[in-house]
Amino acid sequence: MTLDLFAPQSAAPGLAHICGVDEAGRGPLCGPVMAAAVILDPARPIPGLNDSKKLSEAARERLAPLIRERALAWAVAEASVDEIDRLNILHATMLAMQRAVMALGVVPAEVLIDGNRCPQLPYPARAIVKGDATEPSISAASILAKTARDEAMRRLDAQWPQYGLAAHKGYPTAAHLAALAVHGVRDFHRRSFGPVKKLLAAGAAR
Repeated sequence: MTLDLFAPQSAAPGLAHICGVDEAGRGPLCGPVMAAAVILDPARPIPGLNDSKKLSEAARERLAPLIRERALAWAVAEASVDEIDRLNILHATMLAMQRAVMALGVVPAEVLIDGNRCPQLPYPARAIVKGDATEPSISAASILAKTARDEAMRRLDAQWPQYGLAAHKGYPTAAHLAALAVHGVRDFHRRSFGPVKKLLAAGAAR
């Protein structure tokens, strides 16, 4: 699904639109995997773009609204926990990327994907390993995907504070694993992931 929070914007025709795509949330034990697609506007540069993992949370939160304001087009989409468990995390990630690109209000001339695989798209696409550190459009996508994913974890944390999701964002930290052992596995946890699967086998569902 595409998140209503990050609806695509339109852009002026006639430009060779290069779209950057990245994901966030492949490693956590819970929540959706997010992907973003961004077509930057060369006339409205955004200083400070970089791989979201190399930026502080404050820097990401400062840059995200600038990207949404200045980009020619952008969209954020997700693949759900059920889709992750049914398809596996790789295929669910490809699905989220595909959804993000197809939600754009602009047809890209080329799609640049962070990593070594491309989702199925009706446009020319190229995978770039560590592209989030070298291609500004991918950097922008990584920031939108990461901030959207973090916000989803904060909303989930408000409903289930005992899991500490706002702090560790669902990753398999010692604190998260301890909370799972005490409070059990919930519907937002990825049941196909090893630590969760092990707890379920031991009867840790609630």
